[in-house]
Amino acid sequence: MAQQGNQLDREKICCPICLDLLKDPVTTSCGHSYCMKCIKSHWDTEDEKKVYTCPQCRQDFIPRPDLRKNTMLADLVEELKKTGLQAARADHCYAGPEVVACDVCTGRKLKAQKTCLVCLISFCEKHLQPHYEIPAYSKHKLVVPSKRLQENVCSRHDEVMKMFCRTDQQSICYVCPVDELKGHDTVSAAAERSERQRELEASLQNIQQRIQDREKDVKLLQQEVEAINGSADKTVGNSEKIFTELIRLMEKRRSDVKQQVRSQQQTEVSRVRELQEKLEQEITELKRKDAEMKKLSHTQDHNQFLRDYPSLSQFSKSTHSSSINIRPLRYFEDVTAAVSEVRDKLQDVLREKWTNISQTVTEVDVLLSGPEPKTRAEFLKYSCDITLDPNTAHIGLLLSDGNRKLTSMSKHQSYSSHPDRFTNYRQVLSKESLNGRCYWEVERRGRGVCVAVTYKNISRAGRSDECGFGRNDKSWELDCDKNSYKFWYNKAQTLVSGPQSSRVGLYLDHRAGILSFYSISKTMTLLHRVQTTFTQPLHAGLGFNYVGATAELCKLK
Repeated sequence: MAQQGNQLDREKICCPICLDLLKDPVTTSCGHSYCMKCIKSHWDTEDEKKVYTCPQCRQDFIPRPDLRKNTMLADLVEELKKTGLQAARADHCYAGPEVVACDVCTGRKLKAQKTCLVCLISFCEKHLQPHYEIPAYSKHKLVVPSKRLQENVCSRHDEVMKMFCRTDQQSICYVCPVDELKGHDTVSAAAERSERQRELEASLQNIQQRIQDREKDVKLLQQEVEAINGSADKTVGNSEKIFTELIRLMEKRRSDVKQQVRSQQQTEVSRVRELQEKLEQEITELKRKDAEMKKLSHTQDHNQFLRDYPSLSQFSKSTHSSSINIRPLRYFEDVTAAVSEVRDKLQDVLREKWTNISQTVTEVDVLLSGPEPKTRAEFLKYSCDITLDPNTAHIGLLLSDGNRKLTSMSKHQSYSSHPDRFTNYRQVLSKESLNGRCYWEVERRGRGVCVAVTYKNISRAGRSDECGFGRNDKSWELDCDKNSYKFWYNKAQTLVSGPQSSRVGLYLDHRAGILSFYSISKTMTLLHRVQTTFTQPLHAGLGFNYVGATAELCKLK
């Protein structure tokens, strides 16, 4: 009951603003009490209104009250603080249900400070003193208070277990080896602890190393998040800038078309108006002549007729209506048709490129690269549908089967001229760009088939090394001959050993910078692996060194 009373008193003398015991308590005229600092801070916010309100009853005060310390309430707070602290200190010394109690104390037990593994008793601070003062207790082992003392006593011999049986992997007393455990491998508990301690320290080192590794991974992930956010922000900004430029260009072209049409309209209308005015003047002159000639035709005086006729019979040069070409009403329809053609082509380009943009965005790998696939089934999870781009194919290459199959021909094909076409090397690129993780397979027949990946900006025209797969720093190539493999990059050749097969698999992890070539038969054998940094999207490539060979992109899905 006393405790409840203290709690009630404490609630009564708490500040309603900070909810703590009152400090320098003051009381307003409405009877509510606050810390002086709290109520002053509250009223400081109301200075502009010049009306000051009690936070509890909302009574208004004008002007701002001049508050003074409530000494009686302050004394009551101090008294409660002292009483409460003493009670708390006393309660803190006694053992609760979850705390180890002193085994020596009678009545209400105090908290134990230490447990003696020799006495098998827990002591409070007072009853622990003999262990510090009497020499006979100096060798006793004192540990943090424990409720599990009975676990240190042998259940068979009622002795303290100071030994360890390695045969049974359990703690024992000194009688156990003489009795039930005769012949077992036994050591002192301290010796076993020492060995296990070394194992524990090794485990701790391992754990510490793993913690460091994981902290490093967390840091890398944080850097990854920052890199993703930075790249996304930069890309959005660049995209906005590019689209703004496109919109500005479209607006300019729209304005140009409008201005040109209106200018031509004005020119043509002026020309027609000018001709129209000339015709109207001619009509007026002809009407005047007509009236005079009619008048002359009715005169009775023959001499007058003969005198006036020569002057009336002369006509000025006429603009005949037959010389005016009236076209059908299609003056500017050709402009509309031309603009419509631009719109249609732009829509086609946007539709085609938007697919690539959308695919590129959705294939961005925002996680740290996982392990490389091990089995063909795992590789097939990353299989991608690739077709060949006819605009890049050398004229000595024949495409078929939906632009998946390629044959090296002696007869040149009638391809149209295109800036993306390889002019001297028998090579072709995929239509699709490769981002993220990709896997594809090529079925080959004949000698000298080359499988490659390359940046799109590889040169196309001429015989220089800048155009050939593997002969520059923009492409990586595996040359598959009858009985050998050769890997090429930047003019450097590497001989590759491995089982011959008609099918070659390629695995690309663009973000991790991994490119792997595999021989595919009943088993999947790694031929060559590249670890680098790819700075641009890649395209798959096929090439030939001889006529008559074929290569086909396999359907894996």
